[in-house]
Amino acid sequence: MKFSLRQLRYALAAAKHGNLTLAAEELHVSQPSISTAISELEALFAQPLFVRQRGLGVSLTPFGRTVMARAKRVMAEARSFADIGTDSSDFSGELVLGCYEDLAPYCLPQILRRVHHDHPQVTVEMHEGDFEYLGKRLAEGALELALTYDLGLPPNVQRTPLCQLTAHALLAADHPLAGETRVSLHALAECNLVVTEQIHSAQHVLDLFNVHGLTPHSVQRARSFEFQRSLVANGFGVALTYTRPFGDHSYDGQPLVCRAIREALPTQRIVLACDQRYPLTPPAEAFKAHAINWFKERLPFALT
Repeated sequence: MKFSLRQLRYALAAAKHGNLTLAAEELHVSQPSISTAISELEALFAQPLFVRQRGLGVSLTPFGRTVMARAKRVMAEARSFADIGTDSSDFSGELVLGCYEDLAPYCLPQILRRVHHDHPQVTVEMHEGDFEYLGKRLAEGALELALTYDLGLPPNVQRTPLCQLTAHALLAADHPLAGETRVSLHALAECNLVVTEQIHSAQHVLDLFNVHGLTPHSVQRARSFEFQRSLVANGFGVALTYTRPFGDHSYDGQPLVCRAIREALPTQRIVLACDQRYPLTPPAEAFKAHAINWFKERLPFALT
């Protein structure tokens, strides 16, 4: 091989800290050792991995992000190789995990707690983001796994279904439609529809109306799911959503009600997505197993 695991380890530390001095302190080596390892890798690839700014540390180039994403996988495989013959449950390593930002608060901490309980030597680097962010980072190889809805994913990903959900209406407790057991899309279309401004999410919701020949009377966009819920709870419109937290109150304490939709709607999946070109590392396999079990045991987002 024309590179060494030492070079990768040193470069990964520099990428992690964005600073050669901090990387050297973490690995207990000299700063020139870090700089030399990076220069050797850049000579190997014949292009820069880092942008060096005097007094501002270092940052990865777009090519560098791709290389470092692959380097993490190489290091994970090396650790797995070194663990052959040892207790398979006592492995270590790092998982770089992405999660759709509206899902993360409701399921991710509990799954991570289970992973940490069974595999305390595993560290997880978490990245929350919207559909565009997760799709881009998966395509770059910067994320090993992403927990998200099956929307906006690049074509080369493998999807592991975790659950299927049906959209429900989200209404203020005193909304005229709140007294109905099931709400029609036609009735919702007559109201101001509040959608999150993420393109895949908003378009998906509008398509649910379009399939039935309906166009909402007016549409208002909110940046986040919780702002969407607060607008609805305070009477600024209605929403059509899949996610349902445990408490039917907005952040400011206003009550909300969820109602089933009268028309038949396609379900939406929550999935674990990964790049199908690469096998999962042991930490990723552990997270996947716990995520599957967690969703089997309880579906806090399902409409009851």
